[in-house]
Amino acid sequence: MFNIAKRVFLFIAVNLLILVTISIVLNLLGVQPYIQDNGIDYQSLMMFCLVWGMGASFISLLMSRAMAKWFMGVRVLDPENAGSYQWLVNMVTQIAKAAGMNKMPQIGIYDSPDMNAFATGPTKNMSLVAFSTGILSSMSKEEIEGVAAHEISHITNGDMVTMTLIQGVVNAFVMFFARIIAFAVGQSVKDEMRHLVQMITIIVLEICFGLLGMMVVGSFSRKREFRADKGSATLVGRGKMIAALKALESRQRVIPGLEEPASLATLKISGKSGSWMNLMATHPQLSERIKALESFS
Repeated sequence: MFNIAKRVFLFIAVNLLILVTISIVLNLLGVQPYIQDNGIDYQSLMMFCLVWGMGASFISLLMSRAMAKWFMGVRVLDPENAGSYQWLVNMVTQIAKAAGMNKMPQIGIYDSPDMNAFATGPTKNMSLVAFSTGILSSMSKEEIEGVAAHEISHITNGDMVTMTLIQGVVNAFVMFFARIIAFAVGQSVKDEMRHLVQMITIIVLEICFGLLGMMVVGSFSRKREFRADKGSATLVGRGKMIAALKALESRQRVIPGLEEPASLATLKISGKSGSWMNLMATHPQLSERIKALESFS
């Protein structure tokens, strides 16, 4: 939730890197079973892209927990001896049990002034819930309880697996159209240059189409935020989740003199309304989420 955005961006970035790497390797090895004497076999091409596209996405999923720990610098807490954070471990464990989880998630913290938290992991039994030091020092325990229940809801809803499937389908279409266009471009150059031109075209188009595919992934991510908000309301009460969102909304601060590129700003939990770049945002506006919860019964 509170910066699942960074983790979602990491997931997408790793996925795109793996996808491009797979394409480079396949091209260097000359693996093109969809190329026939009379042109492209589109059915074979789609199957080829589906297998490798889904493969890239699932590799990203399997790496998600380890990558999140490394990228965010998460320190996993000892469930039995968490020191001053024992209350947090007990809180998350209680919520996870109430949500019906058989195996408790790893619980971690990471140093960041941002008011953020996220959940990740390849399966429900291999999950991680992490909180920034900023959110732990800025929110009340009741507000943090709402946040924790939101993150547990992401896990029990199987959001990462669903996102992986969606990303896999997006990958398949990215690879499919990149190769069709690259094949057409390759026909316009000399034979000795054709393979190199096609490979470069595929890489460039996969990056471009992959960024466009973020709109599809972003749309799903925004919908699952609403669902996780409702999950939190069910687990610990609507008031705690609303209080957490209002706390985030009221305590966000802009650091003077520090401006982010628009492409990064859209990945934050909130942003300016009405921008077309919001199509790529992973989170709805906070005001929209609060309004949806207030009408939830």
